[in-house]
Amino acid sequence: MTTAFDPIELGGKRLANRIAMAPMTRSRAYGQGATATELMATYYAQRASAGLIVTEGVQPSVVGQGYPDTPGLHSAEQVAAWRQVTDAVHGEGGVIFAQLMHTGRVGHPSLLPDGLIPVGPSAVAAKGQVYTHQGPQDFVTPKELAHDEIVRTIADFTDAARNAVAAGFDGVELHGANGYLIHQFLAPNANQRTDTWGGDVAGRVRFAVEVAAAVAEAIGAHRTGIRISPGTPFNDIAETDPADLAETYTALVAGLAPLDLAYLHVLEGPDRSLTERLRKDWPGTFVLNPFTHPAPTGHDSLGLIEDGAADLIAFGALFLANPDLPRRLAAGGPYNEPDRATFYGGDERGYTDYPALPA
Repeated sequence: MTTAFDPIELGGKRLANRIAMAPMTRSRAYGQGATATELMATYYAQRASAGLIVTEGVQPSVVGQGYPDTPGLHSAEQVAAWRQVTDAVHGEGGVIFAQLMHTGRVGHPSLLPDGLIPVGPSAVAAKGQVYTHQGPQDFVTPKELAHDEIVRTIADFTDAARNAVAAGFDGVELHGANGYLIHQFLAPNANQRTDTWGGDVAGRVRFAVEVAAAVAEAIGAHRTGIRISPGTPFNDIAETDPADLAETYTALVAGLAPLDLAYLHVLEGPDRSLTERLRKDWPGTFVLNPFTHPAPTGHDSLGLIEDGAADLIAFGALFLANPDLPRRLAAGGPYNEPDRATFYGGDERGYTDYPALPA
């Protein structure tokens, strides 16, 4: 029987176990020009016992930034700064992918330079607010991307992927979840286009498939993963028609499958049957961040590996608070409790000061 503590091959890398660190925004890229810092290197290196680390969301372009103090991968300065992170993780024997996150309509002009405004598949504002250095601000109506701007955005993803490899990352994960740009193209309430980038299901999945294909061609399919969150309402995404939801994501998986990507990462909603369908349809490695709301993903989810429901299980908040999580899971605990007050921004408190178990 396969367990979460058995190794697995992923993209030519041998992972020590099947426990992944899920991507989590921490908003601590305080270096000049949205660059990674020494403290970030310490944070990720502490968690290198994960079979796979997926970083916080990293913007592939200037206009792709939607939150304060998030890091980028679109400048030489940023590439050089990330090298200290990848070196630190590799020095501890870890494997690390950079998550490329273009936030699209999620953001605010105050976070962007030179008069830029957020962009999206359609000029439809998300309901809600985003945190800025000036406090919470209402989402604005984004600029609808023209065809040539969509092509340029795909190129931004490929450039950032090349930069990730140059910075020493083992691969990249495309953020197609949680209401950000790729997800916005998938969702009928955010994508109201009538051209070939929207309209029917084939049009709505096109952007995700073309980004994945372009990145896979640029750096290799074995270095390219993608994360999706079918039905997740985060950031005012409305995928409320069960038939359309199933059709959209089965079509997306069908479009991605021939690319032979490193993995598909599913952030699960309450519909386990759709997860099971995607698992069946996906021919490669399947990473699952299971639906356990309101509790964080915990020890009980390890059984999903044994049942064959997934090849890797991704842990979020529990990994944030427990740098040695695989060891704690193997022992059945105990676990540090995550401090929500320190999730976003700040210093080492609630970031690198969570204790590991005594040797």
